[in-house]
Amino acid sequence: MKTTLYLLTDYKGNFGNKFSSSPYRSGMDKQLLSKNFKERGFDPTFLYFSDVSFKDKAFQDKIILYTSSEDNNLDYKSYIEDICFGLFLQGANLIPHYKYLKAHSNKVFMEILRDIIDKIEMNRISARHFGCLEDLARVKERFNRQYVLKGAGGAKSSLVRLSSDSDEILKKAINISRSRATGSELWDCGRAIRHKGYVKESRHRKKFVVQNFVPSLQNDWKILIFGKKYYVLHRSTRKNDFRASGSGIFEFRINDLPLEILDFSKSVLDTLDVPNISLDIGFDGQKAYLFEFQAIYFGSYTVEKAPFYFVKRNGSWTTIHNQSVLENVYVESISEYILSSQNRLKIIDSPANPSNEKKNEIPE
Repeated sequence: MKTTLYLLTDYKGNFGNKFSSSPYRSGMDKQLLSKNFKERGFDPTFLYFSDVSFKDKAFQDKIILYTSSEDNNLDYKSYIEDICFGLFLQGANLIPHYKYLKAHSNKVFMEILRDIIDKIEMNRISARHFGCLEDLARVKERFNRQYVLKGAGGAKSSLVRLSSDSDEILKKAINISRSRATGSELWDCGRAIRHKGYVKESRHRKKFVVQNFVPSLQNDWKILIFGKKYYVLHRSTRKNDFRASGSGIFEFRINDLPLEILDFSKSVLDTLDVPNISLDIGFDGQKAYLFEFQAIYFGSYTVEKAPFYFVKRNGSWTTIHNQSVLENVYVESISEYILSSQNRLKIIDSPANPSNEKKNEIPE
């Protein structure tokens, strides 16, 4: 008997994210996904999120694959989160776990996960999160050297800034955290006039994080992992800019790739227990730094365009010169994950054992 898989699509009928999709921004090829899953002994069924019913327990113990969204203001993503959390509460096996959907396009929760996991390799980048500008203003004097500010959402470093001292960090945070609502702000001014001692609502309520800065890096590495296959993109920083993401200066390299990055990436993958993942990693010649990670709905350019990928065989990394098809490697990674996780799909990840290595702390 074939194992049933439910694949949840958005309101357009799209599943996942694919750089070269046709029509434009239509996600993965569902026919190819279905064909590949059937060949591996699965029975795939595509459903819209809005077709999921909670009036019975039809999805209890079932395997659920799902897409996410990066729509404006993340309004539709909020609906996806509602459905997926409901499925999680009813005992469905979500792949990936619901917490990774919560962390998608949400750098605040991504940093919360990093702290909960408490594995030193992941915490060489340390962060503090803030819900509004006033939260930062209370403690700004603690940030008296270089720090990186990141809005909770945004891609290609659009909401990433570098500050040099406690005054500049507050100035840089003003634009990142600005939450515009002219009507309610005018109404709030009226409250302040009518009620003595009333404290007005913050006009800067977009959450953000502050990370420690790793100096002197000329590039970072985008690592996409699908099961046992590792795809690596070298991304250079722009002139007079510390950001590599969104620079447009990237290439696939073999000869000068530090193997420590591949080992580090495998360690992160094993810790997070996911079938596929996107990692942004820096390397200073001695240590690797995990800047960001996403386990769902990440860009696929690195997989689709890479002329080679890496696999670990007999303890050594081997280069495989071959062009990959996104749907093929996705199905392969999901199938391998399900087969290796049949006895633990419903187990929530436990925090890893802490290391004795000292964390690169950010001010509390």
